[in-house]
Amino acid sequence: MNVRPSTARQLGLVNCHDCHLLVDADQARTHARCPRCGARLHLRKPNSLARTWALVWAAIVLIVPANVLPITVTITLGAKQADTIMSGVIYFMQTGSWEIAVVIFVASIFVPFAKLSILIFLLLSVRFRSAWRPKDRTTLYRLTELVGRWSMVDIYVVTILVALVKLGAVAAIEAGPAAVYFAAVVVLTMFAAESFDPRLMWDVVEEDV
Repeated sequence: MNVRPSTARQLGLVNCHDCHLLVDADQARTHARCPRCGARLHLRKPNSLARTWALVWAAIVLIVPANVLPITVTITLGAKQADTIMSGVIYFMQTGSWEIAVVIFVASIFVPFAKLSILIFLLLSVRFRSAWRPKDRTTLYRLTELVGRWSMVDIYVVTILVALVKLGAVAAIEAGPAAVYFAAVVVLTMFAAESFDPRLMWDVVEEDV
């Protein structure tokens, strides 16, 4: 016979979001702050779904100019060439630098779109009270937290190129307008993953038992 382990909420405990100390729920209601680190105590992150949806929609809006507008502008002997993220990937493929092309494609195109898709899937699963494979959904959530920051690889590359290629009228590389939008998308998706409370998925499972 399988015995389902008790949750902290069932045992009358509140988990501190910052230091993960388990605090008695009555004490949390009285003092509202963690006795160890002083952070505010909540059974669940306040307005988690609303804040996550807002951040996700903002990222969706900004991801369009991030991929359509040029992320770098190359000036060579007075001639200008603007490149988007995708055109940069194609350029590296055509020059035989497949490794660089794959890294930029995965970090700058695949990961942001995949992260937004996963967050939308998790939000909808909570919205429609899905009890489908909560462990796998929790793993997906942890994955979005882990890989999200690596999307900044393209911004790092642009920053390095802008700093290194400064040859006056001969050649220069400038950051395009897409760099700002892309950085904003990465930051917004990181905040969205942070604001989402994965325990909401397990609450649905517990309530349906």
